[in-house]
Amino acid sequence: MATVVGVPNRLLLTLLLLAAVACSPSSAPRRTAPSPISRPPTLGRVPSTSAAPDARGSGNAVTLAFGGDVHFEGASRSALSGGLRAITPLLSAADVAMVNLETAVTDRGTRAPKEFNFRAPASAFAALRAAGIDVVTEANNHGMDYGVVGLRDSIAAARAARFPVVGIGLDAAAAFAPYRVTVKGQRLAFIGATQVLDNNLKAAWSAGDGKPGLASAYDEARLLAAVRAARATSDTVVVYLHWGEERHTCPIPRQPEIARKLAAAGADVVVGSHAHVLLGAGMLGRAFVSYGLGNFVFYARGGIGAQTGVLTVTITGRHVDRYRWSPAVISGGIPRPVTGAAADAARRRWAALRGCAGLAA
Repeated sequence: MATVVGVPNRLLLTLLLLAAVACSPSSAPRRTAPSPISRPPTLGRVPSTSAAPDARGSGNAVTLAFGGDVHFEGASRSALSGGLRAITPLLSAADVAMVNLETAVTDRGTRAPKEFNFRAPASAFAALRAAGIDVVTEANNHGMDYGVVGLRDSIAAARAARFPVVGIGLDAAAAFAPYRVTVKGQRLAFIGATQVLDNNLKAAWSAGDGKPGLASAYDEARLLAAVRAARATSDTVVVYLHWGEERHTCPIPRQPEIARKLAAAGADVVVGSHAHVLLGAGMLGRAFVSYGLGNFVFYARGGIGAQTGVLTVTITGRHVDRYRWSPAVISGGIPRPVTGAAADAARRRWAALRGCAGLAA
C-alpha cells in the first residue's frame, strides 16, 4: 500500500474524517429554547448547565440592580413613553436589573373586590426593557387585580414581548419556576413570591397544581423547595419577595424569619418591596438581604414614600463582593437620581435603616 509522509492513505483518511467531525458545528454548545415567558439569552449569555455550582462561580463578578414597586397609574403613566430616561443609566449599567411589577398587564377582566386595582397596557414590557430592566416579578397583592383573565393576559403579553416574568403562572410549577440566565459564565436564577395577599383573596390568587395564580410565600414548603432546586444548578440564587407592612421602616417578625429560611435553603440575595417606604439592607450571614426597596415607578407624592433608588449588588458565585445604594426621588411618578450633598445625606439615611433590621454592614 502506498504511503504519504510515512502514513498509509487509509489511515490518513480516517484521521482527517475524525478531525472534521470534532470541528463540525453540530458538536458546539447550542442555546436552549427560552421558557414560555422568558426572552432568549442575550448579551453573551449562554444556557444553564446541570453541573454542581462552585462557591465563587466562574470567578467573574456579576452586578445585579434592583428597584422597588412599579405600576403605570396616574403620573407614572409617562413611563410608558420614555419617561424613565433619567434612571435608565443606573439600571442598564448592571448585568441584570429586576423590579417588582405591581400591576396586571391587561385591558380585560373583572376588578377584584379591593380598595386599589392596578393595570397596565402590554406596552409596559417595552417601556421596562427600554429602561434597562431585564426581569420582573408579578408575585404581589396586585398581580391578579383583574382576575384569572388578567393573569392570563399578563402571561400572554410577556410571552409576546419575550420578556422574563417570575412569580406568576398557569400552575404552581410555573409560578415558582426561576428565570435562569448565564452571564459572564455565572449561572443565575431569579425567583419571585409574595408574602402579602388580601385574606379574602389569598386562596383564589395562590397558584396550585393545575390552578393559575401567584407564587405564594404562604406555601413556604414549596418556596423553599424551589430555592433548593435552583441552588443545585446555579451559581447565584436571587429571591425577590413582596413582604412587610405598609409604611413600616423596620421589618416585621415574619420577614427575618423567612429570610433566614431562604438563606439556609440556598438563596444568596433576598430583596423585596411592598411597604412603600425604604427598609434596611445588609448581610445575613453569607446572604445579602434588603427588606424594602420602596416605591420606584409609582404615584408617590413627596415624603418618605417618594424616597427611592437603585440597589446594586456585585456578586461572584455565592460571594457578595459589594453593594451600593444610588438614591433617587420620585417626581411626577418617575424616579430621578439625586447627586452631590443630597445623595450623600440620602445614603446615610438608608444606611441608618439597618439599625432595626438585624443585618451586618
